Amino acid sequence: MRYSRYLMPTTKETPSDAEVVSHRLMLRAGLLRKVASGIYNYMPAGLRVLRKVERILREEMDGAGALEVLMPAVVPSELWKESGRWNTYGKELLRFKDRAEREFCLGPTHEEVVTDLVRREVRSYRQLPLTLYQIQDKFRDEIRPRFGLMRGREFFMKDAYSFDADEEGAAESYRKMYDAYCRIFRRMGLDFRAVEADTGSIGGSSSHEFMVIADSGEDAIVSCASCSYGANVEKAECLPSEAPIPPVETGGAKEGKPRKVPTPGKRTIEEVSAFLAIDPATLIKTLLFETSVGDVAVLVSGAREVNEIKVKNHLGAEYVRLAGEERVREVTGAPSGFAGPVGLSVRTIADNSVRPIASGATGANEKDFHLVDVVPGRDFTPEAYADLRLVREGDPCPRCGGTLRFSRGIEVGHVFRLGTKYSEAMRAVYIDEGGRERVAVMGCYGIGVGRTAAAAIEQNHDDDGIVWPISIAPFEVAVIPVNVKQADVMAGAERVAADLDARGVEVFFDDREERPGIKFKDADLTGIPVRITLGEKNVAAGFGEIRDRKTGETLRIPLANLADAAFALVGKKKTECAP
Repeated sequence: MRYSRYLMPTTKETPSDAEVVSHRLMLRAGLLRKVASGIYNYMPAGLRVLRKVERILREEMDGAGALEVLMPAVVPSELWKESGRWNTYGKELLRFKDRAEREFCLGPTHEEVVTDLVRREVRSYRQLPLTLYQIQDKFRDEIRPRFGLMRGREFFMKDAYSFDADEEGAAESYRKMYDAYCRIFRRMGLDFRAVEADTGSIGGSSSHEFMVIADSGEDAIVSCASCSYGANVEKAECLPSEAPIPPVETGGAKEGKPRKVPTPGKRTIEEVSAFLAIDPATLIKTLLFETSVGDVAVLVSGAREVNEIKVKNHLGAEYVRLAGEERVREVTGAPSGFAGPVGLSVRTIADNSVRPIASGATGANEKDFHLVDVVPGRDFTPEAYADLRLVREGDPCPRCGGTLRFSRGIEVGHVFRLGTKYSEAMRAVYIDEGGRERVAVMGCYGIGVGRTAAAAIEQNHDDDGIVWPISIAPFEVAVIPVNVKQADVMAGAERVAADLDARGVEVFFDDREERPGIKFKDADLTGIPVRITLGEKNVAAGFGEIRDRKTGETLRIPLANLADAAFALVGKKKTECAP
């Protein structure tokens, strides 16, 4: 491909609304152009990147036995109402009516559509297992689209859905997709980690997120330094404390009841613990939540924080939100900061961090007062103890007891064990060997195509621009004749480019009449993995240069061997991206 006949408008300036590296570099390198908030034109080179990501996805999905289909982007509301998600998904679901006043939505995900397809076509256990996938344009009406392709409204996604006769078969389908995802991200040359995750609005019994490790990642990842355990912060498990927390030495615990003490204006954990001269771990923090199953008080050690996702999952609630000041006063009789479990007439659950507190302090449900010498099990009894807190760096690993550490990651893929949530609601059934009707067991598996490309840039860039892994680079080799008006320079460049092209190498030939510095800057900015440069002096001496974009290593090679050396370097880089 010749630069003079290609549309790749690079720029020096960084657009003011580009907040992250990938967004800035994709705009500067001429890969994207904004149409509206969260909606983009994919320029030729940007589309080449997406197509390479898609090719890898298709090869691995096909290799895992999945069958490609294409479902509609516009979905009738009836299907979403069957699953129960029409009213619960949120405003990200773009709803509209056609001219006949029928309701539709732009599909952000396609569980309902694929379940409808399968219930119409699959009748017998002999047709199972079945995994269908598509690569399709989707739309989510994000309230704050940002970060370019990292959080756009319109995006390309590979979504796959498995249907099995039983849970054992579903587990095998899940394993196949999990393994395929690992191969996919290895082939893209990405440093990634699969972590346990919450199932969120998709639902199901378990899931894993595939996270590309990057300092700019929005998500915190918890992993063990000693074993393969990994989870996002919402899902990361906390082990119960084995050691009891010593009692607060105030002298009143022996009397068998708590004492009320004045704490004027002291409402935060730091203020109360300092005022009472006690360890924050012995404070029993009481937080009131409004949930779909009613008001619930959640107790946690003052040294820890409540994990709302764990609370939601423990309660089986559709939503959980921290109660506002007015509601706190109605339920506890006091402003926020003075709530406590003693005498509180509301459903109460406690984190495991509360159980080992021998005696502690809590709010007194009265303004400017707290209780001390409070003993769990004597002065209050929660409905249940459970893991309800956020994990902290340095906590013990729930699998091996090692030390947990934090890093940042970008979610690029997610796999779910859906169970029968959708198939039961929508009656996707089959006839088993005994002639009985059974509900199919499902899984779903998604990868963001553009998001993966953006994550690759977040992980692979330097001060000069993008450093593409060769498997998803728009071109593999940039051939740069320094002076296109020099016949011998152009002739040498043409020969090398033609030789590499004949061997199947993707060559980008910079035939512009531009200064060498501009050509070199553009080659670095666009991240083409290998650069061949032919200058007047080198060509006159029978040499050319090869530069590795990633390492910066530059070799002076005889012209006769230039194509061979470049071909070998391309092959080496492809090997680095092998699954």
